[in-house]
Amino acid sequence: MSTQSAAAARTAATPRRSFIDFVTQPAVDRAVAVIACVPFVWLTYYRYTHTGLGIPLLAFAAGILVLLGAMMVRRAPKRLTPNPWFWALAFFASYWPMLTLTFVQPGRALAPARLLDAVAVIGALMLIWARLSLGRNIGLVPAQREIVTTGAYRYIRHPIYFGVFITSLAVGLRAFTPRNAAMLTTQMALFMIKSVVEERFLSADPQYAAYMQTVKKRWIPFVV
Repeated sequence: MSTQSAAAARTAATPRRSFIDFVTQPAVDRAVAVIACVPFVWLTYYRYTHTGLGIPLLAFAAGILVLLGAMMVRRAPKRLTPNPWFWALAFFASYWPMLTLTFVQPGRALAPARLLDAVAVIGALMLIWARLSLGRNIGLVPAQREIVTTGAYRYIRHPIYFGVFITSLAVGLRAFTPRNAAMLTTQMALFMIKSVVEERFLSADPQYAAYMQTVKKRWIPFVV
C-alpha cells in the first residue's frame, strides 16, 4: 500500500473510531440504551389497552420491562462492532417486534386459552431468567462486555431469544391470522440471523470461542 493510500485509509477510519469512542462512554451508552427501549414500553402499553391478548402479551411486556431495567445499568462495552451492516441488522431485528405489536390483528385462538397462558408464562420466566443471568452485559448491537457462562447461559448460547420464541408462539396461537404468523416468523428469523452475526463478532475473543465449544446449542436446549 502506498503512503497516500495508507493516509487515506487512516483518515476514513478516524470518524468511525471517534464515533465508537463516543458511544462506548458509560453515560452515553446508558442514555442510548434507555432511549432505545422507550418505544417498546409505550407500544406494549398501547397494544394491551387497545387489543388485549391477555397473558401472552403481558408476558411479552414483562420481558420488555426487564430489558429496560437491565439496559439502564448495563456495563459499557469493551469492544463494539464498527460494521455499519451489523448495526443496521441489530436495530432492524430489535425493532421488528415493535412493528409486530403495531400491526398485530385480533385473530382466532388455535389452542385453549389456559394452555397458551401457560406457554406465555414459561416464555416470560425464561426471558426474565436469561436477562437476569446476563445482568449488566446486555445490548442490542454486537458488543463485548463480560462473557456470561452461568445461569441460563449454561444450557444455550442465546436464552433470551429462546424466551422470545416461546412468547411469540403464545401470541401467534392466541391470535392467529396469516399476517400475524408472517410477522412473528420473520421476527424469529431475524433473531436467528442476529445471533449468528453476534457470535461471529464475539468469537474473536478466545474465551467466547471456548464457550461456544462447551455450549453447543444456540436457541433451543438439547435441540439446536
